[in-house]
Amino acid sequence: AEFPWQKDALLLERWQSGQTGYPIVDAGMRELWQSGWMHNRVRMICASFLIKDLLVSWQQGEAWFWDTLVDADLANNSASWQWVAGSGADAAPYFRIFNPVLQGEKFDPEGKYLRRWIPELSDLPDRFIHQPWAADQDILKKAGVVLGDNYPQRLIDHHEARQRALDIFEKLKKNHLAKPDDL
Repeated sequence: AEFPWQKDALLLERWQSGQTGYPIVDAGMRELWQSGWMHNRVRMICASFLIKDLLVSWQQGEAWFWDTLVDADLANNSASWQWVAGSGADAAPYFRIFNPVLQGEKFDPEGKYLRRWIPELSDLPDRFIHQPWAADQDILKKAGVVLGDNYPQRLIDHHEARQRALDIFEKLKKNHLAKPDDL
């Protein structure tokens, strides 16, 4: 309840439209919009990114999934979003923050999923498909990728966002422990 959520409509819109600059997140959100479905692993990655990288409230993500998922289920959708946020009945581990690059590399090592849903990155070599910002300009040019033009720049640096979220959780934990019980 005390989490300092960002009330930034642009961040939410960029996430909803698959324009975050993180390929696995963007592929998942584009698949959701075009098909009404996405794999559970990608659901967790996208949810974690919205909540813990962008600091947008889980309720906004839950509402978007409810409106766009063809297999939406009230209990599963709500409980899953609360789990990722670390605020539900099963809130441990609240400090889990999915790394979108590592998750993409682990579950889509050759970038087949990304290439299907993000055709503008389809000519990138496998080693850069999950993090196009790491490729030098020659590689990007050869692949026809212009960051900030035909594929977005990253909205945020994940490592900085992760640390920011962990710092917030630690502060909330300390504040909670410092308060007397409300009983």
